[in-house]
Amino acid sequence: MIYLDNSATTRQYDEVTELMYRMAKENYGNPSSLHSLGFEAGNILFDARRDIEDLMHPGGEVIFTSGGTESDNMALVSTVRKLRRRGSRILTTRIEHPAVLETCRRLSDDGFTVEYLSVDREGCVDPETVSELLTDDTILVSIMAVNNETGTIQPVIPAARAVREYNRKNGTKIVFHTDAVQAFGKLPLDDAAFDLVSVSGHKFHGPKGTGFLYMNKDLKLPAFMTGGGQENGYRSSTENTAGIAGLGLAARMSYDNLITKMERMGELNDYLRRGLMTELQDVVLNGPEELGYTLLDYRKRCPGVLNLTFKGTRGEVLLHTLEQDRIYVSTGSACSSHKTGDSHVLQAMGLDHKAIEGAIRFSFSEFNTIEEMDYVIEKTRAAVTRFRKLGSFR
Repeated sequence: MIYLDNSATTRQYDEVTELMYRMAKENYGNPSSLHSLGFEAGNILFDARRDIEDLMHPGGEVIFTSGGTESDNMALVSTVRKLRRRGSRILTTRIEHPAVLETCRRLSDDGFTVEYLSVDREGCVDPETVSELLTDDTILVSIMAVNNETGTIQPVIPAARAVREYNRKNGTKIVFHTDAVQAFGKLPLDDAAFDLVSVSGHKFHGPKGTGFLYMNKDLKLPAFMTGGGQENGYRSSTENTAGIAGLGLAARMSYDNLITKMERMGELNDYLRRGLMTELQDVVLNGPEELGYTLLDYRKRCPGVLNLTFKGTRGEVLLHTLEQDRIYVSTGSACSSHKTGDSHVLQAMGLDHKAIEGAIRFSFSEFNTIEEMDYVIEKTRAAVTRFRKLGSFR
């Protein structure tokens, strides 16, 4: 099996699975209980929180959640609740994950004004536009760090700096949030001072149903879920102790030798891109050609993602054809795969229906190899050639 759908989800590290099994079997106490089992569980949460906070920018705290969607919802909803008396304007982009876009639509129904930033042909926001659109009525800016369909690194660092500078000059408080679901574990985040950062565990070889929201300690959002007061009152509910332990371990492991792993992934990405574009005609790259390895490399492509349009084909047919050869890819975001219509990301980049229809996303992990890419090139070439030949008789 060759798994190239790592932007949708990743295989857990074996060490994470083993830790979670041991936790479920032996360390199953409620962290809020006063006895020794509860105390042990509480220590496990403390260690996982500390491990993740060490990977982030100093001066923030980690709130454990059920994943990226909840973290995005918490960031947006709690921020506007806190600041709604000061303003009602939200800036975001047209290429955000549905967890942000659908939440913004609901906030719009509640009376907030949402403005959507456009992107260029490579799927990147212009940071100057962010600066130009800031107003005293703006309370929140939300821009994803890495796009989940094209891998385009967004200008979140200059955008966050523009927000901070506007706040300093005008004595206001605009909150900057980034959805870093596709960036955490793939790009360094410790040098980026954001107000809010959303992360999902299963995108970096951690368990599904886990994630966190990193929050600047000066922000102090209102509670998102009320009840027993867990997570310092921000998110009540008995903690998923085994999952959080696995999340913390996966975070540490994903950042071990990160540069080496990302350079290796970049080699695979370029090898597959060049191989497919050499073996086949009419293949178009959707996103920047050059790869980037830090958040400062905006307008470049994260090494974990490659999105190609094979003209004269249908991506869904190619997906299932490759699946017969035990190659697993995607036609776009897994969170939108059951919805009808074209990719909103590729539409925002100016692609027409035919170009979007023929698009395939390959997304990599540290476990992929060059030998696998040779097999993928061979089978993709055969599948595309066969489809185009059949299509010519229609």
